[in-house]
Amino acid sequence: MAHPDDVDFSSAGSIAGWTGQGVEVVYLMVTDGDAGGFDDGITRAEMAELRRDEQRAAAKSVGVTDVRFLGYSDGRVEATLDLRRDIARVIRQVRPDRVVTSSPERNYQRIYPSHPDHRAVGSATLDAVYPDARNPYAFPELLAEEGLAAWTAREVWLSGGPSADHYVDVTEFLPRKLAALKAHASQTAHLGDGLEEMVRAWLGSNAAAAGLPEGRLAEAFLVVNTT
Repeated sequence: MAHPDDVDFSSAGSIAGWTGQGVEVVYLMVTDGDAGGFDDGITRAEMAELRRDEQRAAAKSVGVTDVRFLGYSDGRVEATLDLRRDIARVIRQVRPDRVVTSSPERNYQRIYPSHPDHRAVGSATLDAVYPDARNPYAFPELLAEEGLAAWTAREVWLSGGPSADHYVDVTEFLPRKLAALKAHASQTAHLGDGLEEMVRAWLGSNAAAAGLPEGRLAEAFLVVNTT
């Protein structure tokens, strides 16, 4: 994901379910979120450090302990060859079956998921999954200099895009999702009780789109088979 908190807004409920089943999950944040927050009294370097700490705390709320950061500049991410290589490196290190990222498509019905950093990271991640990570001749230095053999991830789950074809019922994991989101106090504390109201509203809308019973909550994805 592009920023600390992106994974928690989009996927924390699903992740809590996966870790509860024994699935190992690793987070990779492209930026440190240094352009976020609302406090003019701290430096951008201090904000970056704070947001890294918040993301680690949020991750623990849903059973994730391996959190990595690439350190790109918040608000200036582009889908470059360097970014593709950096993501492909981690894919080869972790060797995942599933990669979750943001949609590279703009969502005109709900603009917030379509931050340019989100779209750039989604695009670079899809390219890192196919063809970069699986092709031993793409970024050959990853193998020659770092010993990282090619790896094929089976699927990519895209969040925040204009269409979804898969919904995960996360009703029972709402408290853990909210705990993860509240860990990002620099971004969410100002919302107060409105945070839960907001989260329930959009997860409820997802559940309705999925045909789930009233009162259920769901996270939405577009699943791309990449094998």
